[in-house]
Amino acid sequence: MDYKYINKIDSPADLKKLQLEELPAVCAELRQFIIEALSKNPGHLASSLGTIELTVALHYVFDTPNDKLVWDVGHQAYAHKILTGRRDRFHTNRQFKGLSPFTNPAESEYDAFIAGHASNSISAALGLDVAGNHNVVAIIGDGAMTGGLAFEGLNNTSMDKNNLLIVLNDNHMAIDPLKGGFTQYLVDLTTSARYNRWRWRLYQLAAKLHLVDERKRQAILRRNNNLKVLFSKQHNNIFTGLNIRYFGPTDGHDVIGLVRILSEIKNHRGPRVLHIVTKKGKGYAPAENDQTVWHAPGEFDVESGIRNQESGSNIPPLWQEVFGETLLELAKKNEKIVGITPAMPSGCSMSIMQKELPERVYDVGIAEGHAVTFSAGLAKAGLLPYCNIYSTFLQRAYDNIIHDVALQNLHVVLCIDRAGIVGNDGATHHGLLDLAYLRPIPNMQICAPRTAEDLRQMLTLAEKLDGPVAIRYPRGRTPQVESTKIEYGKGVKLRDGKDVAVLTIGAIGNTMNEAIEASGKNFAHYDLRWLKPLDEELLHEVGKRFKTIVTAEDGMIAGGLGSAVLEWMAAHGYTPHVTCLGVHDQFVEHGSTKELYHMLKLDKEGLCESLLQVPVK
Repeated sequence: MDYKYINKIDSPADLKKLQLEELPAVCAELRQFIIEALSKNPGHLASSLGTIELTVALHYVFDTPNDKLVWDVGHQAYAHKILTGRRDRFHTNRQFKGLSPFTNPAESEYDAFIAGHASNSISAALGLDVAGNHNVVAIIGDGAMTGGLAFEGLNNTSMDKNNLLIVLNDNHMAIDPLKGGFTQYLVDLTTSARYNRWRWRLYQLAAKLHLVDERKRQAILRRNNNLKVLFSKQHNNIFTGLNIRYFGPTDGHDVIGLVRILSEIKNHRGPRVLHIVTKKGKGYAPAENDQTVWHAPGEFDVESGIRNQESGSNIPPLWQEVFGETLLELAKKNEKIVGITPAMPSGCSMSIMQKELPERVYDVGIAEGHAVTFSAGLAKAGLLPYCNIYSTFLQRAYDNIIHDVALQNLHVVLCIDRAGIVGNDGATHHGLLDLAYLRPIPNMQICAPRTAEDLRQMLTLAEKLDGPVAIRYPRGRTPQVESTKIEYGKGVKLRDGKDVAVLTIGAIGNTMNEAIEASGKNFAHYDLRWLKPLDEELLHEVGKRFKTIVTAEDGMIAGGLGSAVLEWMAAHGYTPHVTCLGVHDQFVEHGSTKELYHMLKLDKEGLCESLLQVPVK
């Protein structure tokens, strides 16, 4: 398709050369460009379609990159990338060695801050504003306003001297529809249109009459807020209650209107919020009609809206599907079992239980710390919470795990999805740290399945244990390999051998089995299954029989399985030569899981190469 406007926009400076009336055409081209690009190179579609007009308006009004745009959740920022010199490389988005999946300051000076995890924009933008001399805008949306960090930043914004502009992109969605009181609160705000029209007109009149120097403006706004009761059922909202000026709600898809409003409030002093209402998936009917599926739909046909999906009766289930189906089975038998997820019921497949037992599933919004502490409260009251959080997001709940769960030895089952390398979402989303950060916590019990049957048995066994239990499993489809009975704290010997003992945990054990086979070596292979407690009987056998040990894990070596084995061997007087395979001291970039495991030498070929280099004593 020939793009009349965006093919000539290599920076926001080119955008500013256009007339205001031309901006809707720019938006239309951006929308079509993103749809076409993502139909072939999958990414986060619906969120970026919902922020196109906002992105154009921001870059049209503000002097980026001198002025800073801090995006919350990079799902929203594809149009931003295209307008800031990355149009011709956008086809490489999320690909190995291509554009970053989210905003990344290492990639572009227009990316003011990293945006992979939600709710950090207000805090980061406030820091940039307090320390700098330029305009700073935090764009928070896609459910990120439910996160506790957002409220901490909002509170600090109300106290410190700053000129931060917060754009609240209200689309009532995260990946799944948003739940909770704050979501309803935003709905209520958007319904008080009569008041907001009156308030905006009053402000514009005051500006024309030159009544809005700083002192008078504050007085007008204070009176304005007090008079709100006369024109609306709403009392002072949370923002004005914090002495943050509130503008809106306004149509987030009216680019000309957004330009005018942003131009009006751009140079106001003091913190302020612009509340815009948008539709996730705007402009593409399939995405508008099923926003959850089209959050990241994979490849699809633009004309028909049909997604390219795997089909067939022999396709193995996804790990999360095994979790969801097993949890429902357990919950039907045990009324004390409840499910907790921070805004990911479909992603983690807790939606399976939610559909049949909705009163026993709690979607707490993008609030991982709260999810864990809420689970602790449920456990303290006698229920059995299965709390499912992606590995990368569980990092945000570390103190909650320690202080609220482990310290009280509460029976909370942490179901850690997306452990290991997750692929194209990259460094902010890989689940490489969970083994290392959970292992030092007293009372914590940690296991990892190698097969679908392992996961089913671990979820079932966790019901009968006491104290906190962590079960971590990867993204993708389960391997078609057999399993044996899972016992608490016990590993299993997968193959015998005499030269070297290979110790693995979790799904990487399947790849290691293939690598040992390919190497032709007479190596024994043990799947430990449990990182904590370790199978000491198994380790004594290994320590007595073998002078050389190899450990392999799909996580950081420091603090993980390799560290645990080295510590145990040293503590028990064994002195084998130990080679630790895994991820070294690095953040891993984005790319397909196949490409990344190959780069890390954790695929079959890489593991085989490492095994062939192991000294046999």
